[in-house]
Amino acid sequence: MGVSDGFERKTMANKVTATEQQKPNPEILADTELADAYLDLLKKCLLRFHDGALFPYSADPETSVDARMLTMLSRGLMPAPGADTMVSRERLDNIHRCAATVIKEGVPGDFIETGVWRGGSCILMRAALNAYGDRTRKVWVADSFDGFPPPTDKYPSDPWNGRSQDVIGTLGVSLKVTFEEVKERFARYGLLDERVEFLTGFFEHTLPAAPIDKLAILRLDGDLYQSTYEALQALYPKLSVGGYCVIDDYFYTMCSKAVDDYRRKQGIDDPIEAVDWTCVQWRKTR
Repeated sequence: MGVSDGFERKTMANKVTATEQQKPNPEILADTELADAYLDLLKKCLLRFHDGALFPYSADPETSVDARMLTMLSRGLMPAPGADTMVSRERLDNIHRCAATVIKEGVPGDFIETGVWRGGSCILMRAALNAYGDRTRKVWVADSFDGFPPPTDKYPSDPWNGRSQDVIGTLGVSLKVTFEEVKERFARYGLLDERVEFLTGFFEHTLPAAPIDKLAILRLDGDLYQSTYEALQALYPKLSVGGYCVIDDYFYTMCSKAVDDYRRKQGIDDPIEAVDWTCVQWRKTR
């Protein structure tokens, strides 16, 4: 199943049964204006870019960056200087919505991202737990912290052959970020604690044995066929009914092929929804 530009977003009914839900969190059922304001401000900080200007700087975008760079920044094609995430504002908003929904509805399970770069998406996930008063879930941060896996004949769809530094679309920005760098970014926002769990290593080694019981958000950002398929294979069975599977890199042919292959083999027919030009999601119904 493919998704093209102009794909219309679909709304699906919530099919989570009462027996599959954990008890809804009463704190998020109250007014969430303050929580949402905190998360919106955090998103601006993670991006260092908002509404056509570099944040927290106040320079006129017409004199500070050209139109081409503005487009790249706003679409998540490249990060702003010093940014903690490479994804677009739409994708951060999507994480925000998914977290709010599963917490409010009591969908059981932790949150995970596989392939984290500087950790911005996971930082937002952890912040959402605080913002909405969730005191039980964990955020799992899975990455090799050493670039892409080495080339293998097992996954011929991957043309990059394990190159671990720069990738198409990042314009020379290194994807190789160390474990200590990511930890420091969590600490910078006051969000490094026992509810942040790191899975360090290539996915084929770390994900099958990860001590994760259930997931409510499964976010994949591994670019390659191998990284995407291995993550789905190890973790999708742990995704609760009502949980979200989010694919950051569906625009890349090798990533979409891995997703489509896995969905076909497992008989998954939940509708795919576009998040932005490259990211898609679906909500698990069975």
